Amino acid sequence: MKDSIIILCGGGPAPGMNTVVCSVAKTFLAGGFRVIGLHGGYSGLFSKTPRTEDLDFFKADSYFNRGGSYLQMSRFKPTDEDFEKNFNLALFQDNNVKLLVTVGGDDTASTANRIAKFLEAKKYPIRNIHVPKTIDNDLPLPANAPTFGFNSAKDEGAHIARTIYEDARTSGNWLLISAMGRSAGHLALGIGEATHCPMTIIPEMFNKTSINVDKIIKLTLSAILKRKLAGIPYGTVVVAEGVFHDLAPEDIKATGVHMTYDEHGHPELGKISKAVLFNELLEKEMKRLGLKVKTRPVEIGYDVRCQDPIAYDLTYCSELAMGVYDLYQKGETGCMVYVDAEGNSHPLYLHDLQNEEGKIPPRRVDMNGGIAQNYYKYICNYITPADYEAAKELVPNPEDYDFCKILGW
Repeated sequence: MKDSIIILCGGGPAPGMNTVVCSVAKTFLAGGFRVIGLHGGYSGLFSKTPRTEDLDFFKADSYFNRGGSYLQMSRFKPTDEDFEKNFNLALFQDNNVKLLVTVGGDDTASTANRIAKFLEAKKYPIRNIHVPKTIDNDLPLPANAPTFGFNSAKDEGAHIARTIYEDARTSGNWLLISAMGRSAGHLALGIGEATHCPMTIIPEMFNKTSINVDKIIKLTLSAILKRKLAGIPYGTVVVAEGVFHDLAPEDIKATGVHMTYDEHGHPELGKISKAVLFNELLEKEMKRLGLKVKTRPVEIGYDVRCQDPIAYDLTYCSELAMGVYDLYQKGETGCMVYVDAEGNSHPLYLHDLQNEEGKIPPRRVDMNGGIAQNYYKYICNYITPADYEAAKELVPNPEDYDFCKILGW
């Protein structure tokens, strides 16, 4: 019987999923392996009737440059009881599986870490290599290397935001954009910087103060007031959905929003429109202040996850896939593949990345780094002490909208 590998995809989709899976398939097929695709993410490993199919060259060649994921994904997270009672070892034994390739984000990586430790403890001769995926860019890769899918999502998000900015300029309105990103603001900041958005609000910027709805509204108004003083009656504001992760429960409750949570304990942010919520709160505050500004809400999220990957991710995902084969040939296991700027692959061992709870902590925006510092210094618009006197024509207390005072910077 041929040696074989199994590939599964966990979490939500990102541009490049098919590129990784199909490039892994092509590379291992060329090496003489049988390649088995497992549908349903990790649920397939803990099922007696998993849905599998062989991936041949023609299937891989047809899907490698498409968006979405040919292999059906799942957010299934196994319990300790699942590991002890339901792990389908026969799936590996009956198919002579030598390697499990997992493709996903931080939760998928954390579960891959558990599987690696489980297999090692049980002395099962199966290796595991993880490929880091997420449009959130929040996995801890070295040298600020992106996760695959991030640049394609940012590209499409910037395309949408660019069109929205033109609408704002043309109509003389303000458009409030909410961008995906969970607990990190990489995608929102990337979209904001790429489109010269006058205000981008991400959770990491509240590094010296607590985050609440009032401060988010004041930061938004700071940009609106600053542009009014400059005679610019339009603009966009990008708000990362991750601000919801750091809001106190009572603050969320005060907005009238009821939050539900997924199986990993994350707020199910996709079920509510953050842009609509912030737009309503902003309109109430502007009415109280007597400011006549038209605002409109726009959501950027699910429309950037399944698009065709741009050339950057087509290349990067192909290199990651070849990196999987390279690491396997070197005998590596229990690791995440990392490809450096020169295209060389390296193992990042999951046990070195985990925290005390055995989870892979998210990488957040470095507020002291040049990307954030330059955006907030040179592109972002906001009230400073030099604007106080002129701003008194618009609001009675301009200092309340001072960007640095709001954030404690």
